[in-house]
Amino acid sequence: MSTALSGPAQNIGQQLHKGSSVYFNKINNAGGINGAQILLLVANDNYEPKQTVNNTRTFIYSDKVDALFGAMGTPTSHAIIPLLEQSQVPFLMPFSGASFLYEKSRANVFNLRASYNDEAAEQIKYLVEERKHTKIGLFIQADEFGLYVESGLRKELAKYDLSPVKVARYQRNSHDVESALNTLQASGVTAICLVGTYAPLGEFINSAHAKNFTPDYTSVSFVPSSDLFDEVTTPSNIMVTEIVPNPLTCNDDFCNEFLADMLANKITKPNRLHFEGYINAMAFSRAAENCKLPLKRSCLMKELNSLLINDKIIKKLFLDIENQNKRNVYRSYYVNK
Repeated sequence: MSTALSGPAQNIGQQLHKGSSVYFNKINNAGGINGAQILLLVANDNYEPKQTVNNTRTFIYSDKVDALFGAMGTPTSHAIIPLLEQSQVPFLMPFSGASFLYEKSRANVFNLRASYNDEAAEQIKYLVEERKHTKIGLFIQADEFGLYVESGLRKELAKYDLSPVKVARYQRNSHDVESALNTLQASGVTAICLVGTYAPLGEFINSAHAKNFTPDYTSVSFVPSSDLFDEVTTPSNIMVTEIVPNPLTCNDDFCNEFLADMLANKITKPNRLHFEGYINAMAFSRAAENCKLPLKRSCLMKELNSLLINDKIIKKLFLDIENQNKRNVYRSYYVNK
């Protein structure tokens, strides 16, 4: 698992890792998978692609891992595509919804999350149909993450014969938002789709309010709503698309199991990131237990894909019952707090 354990996106990486570790430790304490213990190696990449490449190369060629698990980010995942293609090591449950990870040709990639295109559809529907906006701008992280989400947002706007009034960008792992803020305020937009990490997005929203600029906002699930809302200190209207339901309000038995396990591990404020990491670990474990040892990649990928058809929990959490080709997208709101 290569993820951000430090830097501006560290909350994401740390909480995903913690949620996965809780489930894996639970399985190991019960005897493991077919008698084998799960070893989750984690390396810090600080949400920087060069370090992700170094970590991944070590995992594949030195550690000889069975799978790459829970990698965090689009630019980081994009940077290791050559390594994935060369090695064919399974790349499981990346924390990204970028379209290149959903291509059918990538047989060694397994996704649970909805794509950023799915999230973009939900956001534009909310802004245009529900909030009646026509002047929409984009505040975008200037890298592959920003580009892939921007592409989805543009496609959805085009369905309403709209296009972004203005697109402003900022540098990854920075808080330099002032120039983009001034550009968007001057453009006359009434709503902004945000694409970035929680700290710079929070700074953008707070600084905009200080300038008497109060558009409606949306953000994709890469920014956990709990972390973004903690950064916002001003009255704002924000909708965040989410990939898993809120475990604190979910009444399902599996949600209750998750909450009990978090409490047993002294995690008093469990959130969606913990939950997603926990579900990812559960999915891996359920697939792996149906494979003989030593674990073969072909069996692991086959069993993971069968979960989408046969596993009641996975289907309920991730698949749209009315349209099995779509994944569920949930919402979180921050309204004038």
